[in-house]
Amino acid sequence: MNFANAIEALRSRKGVALLVPAVVLVWTALAIGRSEPLRIPAARAETAPTATAPSGAAPAVSAERRQEIEAIIKDYLTNNPEILVEMQTALEAKMDKVQAERTAVVIKSNASEIFHPAFSGVVNPKGEVPVLEFFDYNCGYCRRALSDVTKLVEKEKQVRLILKELPILSKGSEDASRVALAVKMQGRYWEFYRAMFENQGQANEATALRIAEKVGVDMAKLKKDMASPEIKKEIEGTRALAQKLGIQGTPHFMIGDRVIPGAPENLLDRMTKLVAEVRQEGCKVC
Repeated sequence: MNFANAIEALRSRKGVALLVPAVVLVWTALAIGRSEPLRIPAARAETAPTATAPSGAAPAVSAERRQEIEAIIKDYLTNNPEILVEMQTALEAKMDKVQAERTAVVIKSNASEIFHPAFSGVVNPKGEVPVLEFFDYNCGYCRRALSDVTKLVEKEKQVRLILKELPILSKGSEDASRVALAVKMQGRYWEFYRAMFENQGQANEATALRIAEKVGVDMAKLKKDMASPEIKKEIEGTRALAQKLGIQGTPHFMIGDRVIPGAPENLLDRMTKLVAEVRQEGCKVC
């Protein structure tokens, strides 16, 4: 990897955050590895005060020594920029592990709300393997994931698909979610969900009402149900749950106690693999 590529990798927020610890660690490694300590020039040492440093205090670093250290660090990083990328990879792996452990605790303490929701849309409620999707109707990646989600439901008959309305992108998203949950109260939720993502326009109340009418619901009842406290509670509850789980965007998938953030190109393969794992190994918190 050349220096330009390394710098490009560091342009992310995580990469920038790594720059300071990277320099500190390289500095420490270089200082320890030197055959001779960096010394203050003799002339400077002769004129320096003779006061004794407090017990346990680190010795002061002279300007000359600081410049030498900075030059060594710059030279080392210029010739070995890949060390920053390696550190970023290692830190991200550690952060992912910590997040997974925290998520497991949250899942366990909120298992009933997550896997057996009272009001969320559920496809194939008798399925043994719970698959959750947190989504927003205005999320382009959620739209891209539709095909894979549909194929998973058709292919894996043991999947219980739990759809969590998480309108975070706009007021139109929230209005569309209220329509969706009112549609669910009439048993046409799965058809509505797919039709919304197949529609290429902006998701808002007008769009959602038009699609609701197409899937064949009682529109007078739907408009009344949209104002029900159950729908408001479901949306607010899903937002609170997403915050507990550390979900920062949509889509966000959970297969049992396994997690797939976003919509990777191999989403269907990854979901299928995790469904097989949960079926074979079980889910301790589901």
